[in-house]
Amino acid sequence: EVQLVESGGGLVQPGGSLRLSCVASGFTFSSYAMSWVRQGPGKGPEWVSTVNSAGGNTYYADSVKGRFTISRDNAKNTLILQMASLKPDDTAAYYCAKERVDDAFNGMDYWSNGTLVTVSP
Repeated sequence: EVQLVESGGGLVQPGGSLRLSCVASGFTFSSYAMSWVRQGPGKGPEWVSTVNSAGGNTYYADSVKGRFTISRDNAKNTLILQMASLKPDDTAAYYCAKERVDDAFNGMDYWSNGTLVTVSP
């Protein structure tokens, strides 16, 4: 079965950085776009970023553009989200998600169990 296992969440001060990793298994990782989605306290899900299957095309929500970087290592079946200049509003549970096609988003069919990122002084 499809499995998406995250690591890297935790507590960080405003202005700090964190790196989230998601290791995938159960499907041909290099054939599918991958995304990051987050959900803050009392809020609905918010799409954050997507990278296409080969890694050359990236897409970002306006709220994180210029601060977050999505990437992937297909040889290791790993998706990365490098977060910098973190703000309290970035506090959320972060999920990696498999897309249904090779270059698209908002069509996620599998999600990880999430990892909590807390941005606080």
